[in-house]
Amino acid sequence: MSWNDLRKGRYSQENCEYFITFNTRNRVEYFHDFLLGQLFCQQIKRNEKQCQCVWLTWVLMPDHFHGLLRLNSSEFSLSEIVGKLKGSSSYILNQRMNRRGPIWQASFYDRALRKNDDRKSMARYIIANPLRKNLVQSIKKYPFWDSVYLSE
Repeated sequence: MSWNDLRKGRYSQENCEYFITFNTRNRVEYFHDFLLGQLFCQQIKRNEKQCQCVWLTWVLMPDHFHGLLRLNSSEFSLSEIVGKLKGSSSYILNQRMNRRGPIWQASFYDRALRKNDDRKSMARYIIANPLRKNLVQSIKKYPFWDSVYLSE
C-alpha cells in the first residue's frame, strides 16, 4: 500500500481515538537493543506533553510500533502528532547510534475507533504482540508497553 493510499480519508478530530501502526525503515530491528527501546519510550511521554494527546495503549516491537492514541486538542493533527513522535525519536536514536538517516518508514496506518469498539480487547491485542512473536513467555517480562486499560 502506498503512502498516498494510507493518507486517503485521514481525518483528525479532537477527543477521537485512533489505532496507529508504523514500521522502522526496511523493518530493521533496532529495538532488540534495550537502550534504544528506552530512548524511544521516553519520547512517547514527551510527545503527549508537546501535542496534548494520550497514548492510551502502546507496544514497541523490535521493528514496529502499535498504539491507541487519543487527541485531546485540535491544535495538532493526527499526522503532526505521529510525525513529531517519529521525528523526535529518530533524532535521539540517531544521536545514540552515531549515525544519520531515517529510522522510520515515511507512512503510518491509522483507523479511527468507533464508540462501540471494545478498547480493552484492542489493548489486549496490542499488548499481546510480543507473546505472539515469541519474544517473551509473559508480558510481565517485556519492557516496552503501557496501557491505561490493563495492569500487569
